[in-house]
Amino acid sequence: VLELPLFEHPEMVSEDPEVAFLTAIWFWMTAQPPKPSCHDVMTGQWQPTEQDIAAGRVPGFGMTILIINGGVECNSNGYIQESVTDRLGYYDRYLRKLMVNGGENRDCADMQIY
Repeated sequence: VLELPLFEHPEMVSEDPEVAFLTAIWFWMTAQPPKPSCHDVMTGQWQPTEQDIAAGRVPGFGMTILIINGGVECNSNGYIQESVTDRLGYYDRYLRKLMVNGGENRDCADMQIY
């Protein structure tokens, strides 16, 4: 396991591209209870609890937005934030390039934050 002194030097994330990449992959793969990992959501390994379903938290790209930036971009009572619109545009662009379907629940406007 690679050990980095990030607590003492958090600027390494913005200054060192390898550290930035490693921290991004770590965040994508690691659950932050009660939040699942983005990886588990997008690969179908996460199944919402009854509490999640009641809060509108369901599988799909929107759930990854909730995990990453939910407090800022989600639970806006049906209004989709401009930052989410941009993110969905990028998502759709790559879906078209890869010729795959992005599935349902693409945004997080109706999902309650954790």
